Amino acid sequence: MTRVTGLGGVFFKAEDMEKLGAWYERHLGIKCMGGGGGVFFRFLWREAENPRQEGETVWAIFPRTSRYFDPSTAGFMLNYRVKDLDAFIELLQSEGVTIDPRRENDENGRFAWIMDPEGNRIELWEPPKNPPQKAEP
Repeated sequence: MTRVTGLGGVFFKAEDMEKLGAWYERHLGIKCMGGGGGVFFRFLWREAENPRQEGETVWAIFPRTSRYFDPSTAGFMLNYRVKDLDAFIELLQSEGVTIDPRRENDENGRFAWIMDPEGNRIELWEPPKNPPQKAEP
């Protein structure tokens, strides 16, 4: 069974999201966008097996007070892409991995969370099979 297929996102906390986002834009050229209460950027790329299929890796700054990473106390969380979230969660459960019972489904796909042995929260993401078409500018 395929396990993780790629990195879907890198999320971390900051005292001042806007100021930190401006630093990344100025020094690293990451043009941050606001929205949804956070600062984020999407790195776009193409699937190796299907170059017509666009993929993305999200980079996002959350407020230091965000509870989204709970119960982890780490200031970061990684999001990994998976092909079959249900089958992967079932496999991880059989291996004794700590799994959050909460699930989320929306237009961006399906999400689940696990914890590594050191208490770091990990987000698992199954992208939508037919992603919504982005409007042409």
